[in-house]
Amino acid sequence: MTVGVISDTHGLLRSEAVEALRGSDVIVHAGDVGDRRILERLSELAPVRAVRGNTDRGSWAARLPGTDVVSAGPAHLFVLHDIDTLDLDPGAAGMDAVIFGHSHRPEIRRSDGVLYFNPGAAGHRRFELPVTVGRLTVSEAGALEAEIVELAGAA
Repeated sequence: MTVGVISDTHGLLRSEAVEALRGSDVIVHAGDVGDRRILERLSELAPVRAVRGNTDRGSWAARLPGTDVVSAGPAHLFVLHDIDTLDLDPGAAGMDAVIFGHSHRPEIRRSDGVLYFNPGAAGHRRFELPVTVGRLTVSEAGALEAEIVELAGAA
């Protein structure tokens, strides 16, 4: 199973991001969406699960949860926008991964058997940070492999 992971679009859905997420079985948006039409466009590719980021405002954003648990095959993914607001022990809660955004910095790390995955920011370039999305591959046995995909040509 392939999980496309995107965050911090801030109202900009690049064509390169759409192409990188094409073929996903599900797409997870880790907040700071910026415009409901981004979620509508992503849902043309695959089912979308999204959480509200700190800049998401309006009635459409109020309907987004602050956190979510996404089942991807046998794996359980805890999704939130800002890792600093994590208020549970993911391993004890049975989570295999924590997906987050907010910092605009791509990150893949493991701690106590849990994968922590930030796809970086796919919207407007910030400072010298790359413009990226992520891909999470879930095996039938539940093993997780994370990948950062830099969007070529993203200015």
